[in-house]
Amino acid sequence: MLFVSLVALTGCSASASNSAAGSLGTAPVPNAFEHVHGLGADPLTGETYAATHHGVWLVPTGALPDSYLAGAPRPDTAQPIQIAGLAQDTMGFTVAAPGQLLASGHPDPAAPSDLALPNLGLISSMDGASSWTTVSLAGKTDFHDLDAVPLDDGTLRVYGYDAGAGAIAVSDDSGLTWSPGAVLALRDLAADSSQADRLYATTVDGLMMSTDAGRTFATVVGAPALLLVDAVETDADSQLVGIDPSGAVWRQTADTWTQTGTTGRAPEAFTVVGGGPSPWLLIADATGIAASDDDGATWTSLISLAD
Repeated sequence: MLFVSLVALTGCSASASNSAAGSLGTAPVPNAFEHVHGLGADPLTGETYAATHHGVWLVPTGALPDSYLAGAPRPDTAQPIQIAGLAQDTMGFTVAAPGQLLASGHPDPAAPSDLALPNLGLISSMDGASSWTTVSLAGKTDFHDLDAVPLDDGTLRVYGYDAGAGAIAVSDDSGLTWSPGAVLALRDLAADSSQADRLYATTVDGLMMSTDAGRTFATVVGAPALLLVDAVETDADSQLVGIDPSGAVWRQTADTWTQTGTTGRAPEAFTVVGGGPSPWLLIADATGIAASDDDGATWTSLISLAD
């Protein structure tokens, strides 16, 4: 991995402190991200990633206790690192399986490309974003969101939001071939790893759920107006955690939603790390990137961004 000096650009990314949202716990660094499109953590390598307008970055997590990523070894770095100096605009991003990343977006403007259109299609990395290979749809598709769940045959079901078509696409062979899903204007999608056919989407009309692998959707009655959402596996079932446009954190238990915390700012990216009653939450907003293990009641700052 190559360290790239951070240069001041227009600010963007996430949150707070060890004790209360709004109080930063790390020295601020200039922001070369420009925009954080996605977050993810790999339980195999112990690495945490921010997918941004300027490549995928390694997020320092040394401030977090061993309960983060179940004690997996983590990189010894105190600053964000632009991985391998690659600066592609990484729009869609997910840790699809331990050791495997999937992404989409637009090529690095400084890199040679033979793509007829400036869309990456689906790309995959098996070395922690140091290199990427094309899986499918090169030059054709820009997925603004991606999620993946394992199927019984060992392959991955990949859900992607095709921004150009304004529709969900579904692959049942780890992203090699695709079938059309619902046409839906969404901000975020989240697959339920315990039930591969269940998919959630946040929209201007509220939280929506599909039980037929993204072909049709219905409104989740009683859900708050969420901007970002993710699923949490528990011993009994799966639950949802979401962030509304103001930064409030909401947790679902059965059919009940409870506000459990806040960042106090509009979120840009969000993911859940781990399962059980107290998973870790990662969030990015205009002030940096932060983590919480108490449903957003308190936050530990991982990256604090300078103006």
